Amino acid sequence: MTGVDERFADRVRGLEPTPGDLSTDQLRSLYDAQLGSRHADLAARWMQSQGHGFYTIGSAGHEGNAAVAAALQPTDPALLHYRSGAFYLARAEQCGSKEGLRDILLGVAAATAEPIAGGRHKVFGRHDLAIIPQTSTIASHLPRAMGVAFSISRSAKLGVPSPWPHDAVVVTSFGDASANHSTATGAINAALHASYQGLPMPLLLVCEDNGIGISVRTPEGWIRQAYGQRPGLRYFDADGTDLAAALSMATEAATFVRRNRRPAFLRLRTVRLLGHAGSDVEAAYRSPAELTADEELDPLLGTARLLLGAGYTADEVIELYEDKRSEVMRIAAEVAGLPQLSTAQAVSAPLRFPEPETVAGSMPRLSGTPEPLTLSQSINRALADVLASYPEAMVFGEDVGRKGGVYGVTRGLQKAFGPARVFDTLLDEQSILGLALGAGVSGLLPVPEIQYLAYLHNAEDQLRGEAASLKFFSQEQYANPMVLRIAGYGYQKGFGGHFHNDDAIGVLRDIPGIVIASPSRPDDAAAMLHTCAAAARSSGTVSVFLEPIALYHRRDLYDDGDDAWLAPYPSDGDPVPIGRGRTYGDGDGLTIVTFGNGVPMSLRVAARVPGVRVLDLRWLAPLPVDDLLREATATGKVLVVDETRRSGGVSEGVLATLIDYGYAGRLARVASHDSYVPLGAAAHHVLVSEREIETAARELLS
Repeated sequence: MTGVDERFADRVRGLEPTPGDLSTDQLRSLYDAQLGSRHADLAARWMQSQGHGFYTIGSAGHEGNAAVAAALQPTDPALLHYRSGAFYLARAEQCGSKEGLRDILLGVAAATAEPIAGGRHKVFGRHDLAIIPQTSTIASHLPRAMGVAFSISRSAKLGVPSPWPHDAVVVTSFGDASANHSTATGAINAALHASYQGLPMPLLLVCEDNGIGISVRTPEGWIRQAYGQRPGLRYFDADGTDLAAALSMATEAATFVRRNRRPAFLRLRTVRLLGHAGSDVEAAYRSPAELTADEELDPLLGTARLLLGAGYTADEVIELYEDKRSEVMRIAAEVAGLPQLSTAQAVSAPLRFPEPETVAGSMPRLSGTPEPLTLSQSINRALADVLASYPEAMVFGEDVGRKGGVYGVTRGLQKAFGPARVFDTLLDEQSILGLALGAGVSGLLPVPEIQYLAYLHNAEDQLRGEAASLKFFSQEQYANPMVLRIAGYGYQKGFGGHFHNDDAIGVLRDIPGIVIASPSRPDDAAAMLHTCAAAARSSGTVSVFLEPIALYHRRDLYDDGDDAWLAPYPSDGDPVPIGRGRTYGDGDGLTIVTFGNGVPMSLRVAARVPGVRVLDLRWLAPLPVDDLLREATATGKVLVVDETRRSGGVSEGVLATLIDYGYAGRLARVASHDSYVPLGAAAHHVLVSEREIETAARELLS
């Protein structure tokens, strides 16, 4: 027991009744959700003490968020803060479910029977409650919430079925400390940016303000100062310790958003009881007087006053509290020790790559033409085919619409398919990815573009922490299909520097479950883009499609005017399955393994050095292991040509894979230096050169 728990009965007996307008049934129902949340927090600590619980960040002091659930429809999609126990239980009650408490405690126990994450994490989420699971502690779910709000009306405009009602309100909750994070401020700015242009943005932002982030205090009045006067953002302020006041203000805020399809900000004033988590020793940074003052503001006491005002006696209020304790502890005892995930395969099952047959079944018909195309032209045509084949597909990003992309890759698409399907976004990569994440869970097929690889790095957590993790934490009940196009790599002439010649893809290779496509040839690029789109549509796959800028408009391979790097558009008989490479030549002396810009360089070396074959990996995740082993074994000598950096580059993974699978032949690699790419000719000193490739190839052959 804790002091808050021990003193509850005495405090209730000392309360004065407060009359209210809530019906007795509604008051009793919401109090039940609040009690369930509180005792689930207490039970989590007991379970941990017994070795059967693994999560003690609780909702104590935030139980006023039950009022937010009551102010919404049970079909309104919710992306919740980790202190949302009472919201979850109130939503479950709205939907007629009696399993909310068991759900929470199964999560605490990391039990495989937990309905959303299956023991992978303690999250608030359930598909039939329209609660999309979130694990964020730093508001990284807000960009997705913005994307869901955007997608409700966009799905209707495109005539695409959506899991959300046409008048739905998207609710997302977060703490006062998280409200200062750049991810939160960017998402809110993007929502206001869209709303300012007249685009529907039915987003209810709920800041549960308890005045402290772990041990760091939020300045008094800061949330109101930061968000209370934002143009275009309707602001509401409610006392979260007073259930009736919170419900009244939350209802007003939700009604505003539903009617006006504009964003609103609801500050819910709360307190934090029981510390940040079970391991938190608040006495190290909070005075006894401060802790006591917060205990006096316990939202359960606020609701108890309303119950007293509705005719309940103090003993009846206390009896409800103790009855709920008994119910929760009974469930806690039942779930303690239930089976947990027991193998690596079981843990990672939701991260598996899609089945080739499933992807092939979702591919549109391709009518190849003999007309030779550049890489840029081939990708452009593939995007047009994706838009024509899938009415739910959208292409968006910086400059992709009217301008047609910095390099013309999306030229003509907006004119052909309209600004509802091909459009420009604001210059914020977090918001671009958040829009894609929200669209993916809303029945759409997003094909966002990040203009340069270097621009991805300030938004990479939207891939790692949100996109890749959603299947993992929902057992594939939720997925966010996406094909993320990124222009990148080096060797771009006339427009240099590390922002436009970035070869750092380590952050992508480190993300479990995503597909990384890296085409070089025009025909491969088109076929691989279709594969990624079909995988997204059929299996909810997240793919990153890396496009070598320096090869966009290349025509020649060996000699000026030979047009040997052009290729016809692929037909139905030219698929490129995920995880399959492409071999050039049949030399028996050396296998060069490469990708991206390394392919044409290696092919030119192979033309000068007898006995060389070249394997284009094409896919960096998953690597084409079978093709790699076959081609390595065929020659017994392997040279890996890696334009990414020597440390953290692709070659490390390739060499490790060969060793792991027992390859015993000779190995060598050439890779770019561990350096940023400088301007001008200086870049040639740090990027892999054709001369280096040839020298290394001849040394291996000799």
